[in-house]
Amino acid sequence: MVRTILIYGALLAAGAFGLQWLEFQFVVRTHATETYLVLIAIAFMGLGVWVGARLFRRPPAAPFEPNMKVRETLGISNREFEVLTLLAQGRSNKEIANQLDVSPNTVKTHVTKLFEKLEARRRTEAITRARELGMLK
Repeated sequence: MVRTILIYGALLAAGAFGLQWLEFQFVVRTHATETYLVLIAIAFMGLGVWVGARLFRRPPAAPFEPNMKVRETLGISNREFEVLTLLAQGRSNKEIANQLDVSPNTVKTHVTKLFEKLEARRRTEAITRARELGMLK
């Protein structure tokens, strides 16, 4: 039974392929100029994409290294830098406290000190300033 179904399915697929081929032949013969223009346009488009990809290939980006001199100049400690990194990831004080195993009040103190050292009034301002100074990616 399965063999019979597979044979009929193969015959139907071959018939559909044949009919599509005949229809293609009819279209090519009746609209030869347009068909060849479309094929040439597709070829040139493919060539353009290939050349563009070859000419405008970017070298791989160098890995980011934070500016340690600025960090030392501002007096930002390792823990404060960890807090700043987590702030840049959009974490809340509670999430930062849980991740660093400290109390939320300690995180608030670190954030306040970061605001002072970066001369910022808000988290977004501190993060933007840290990125401008090259401390964050």
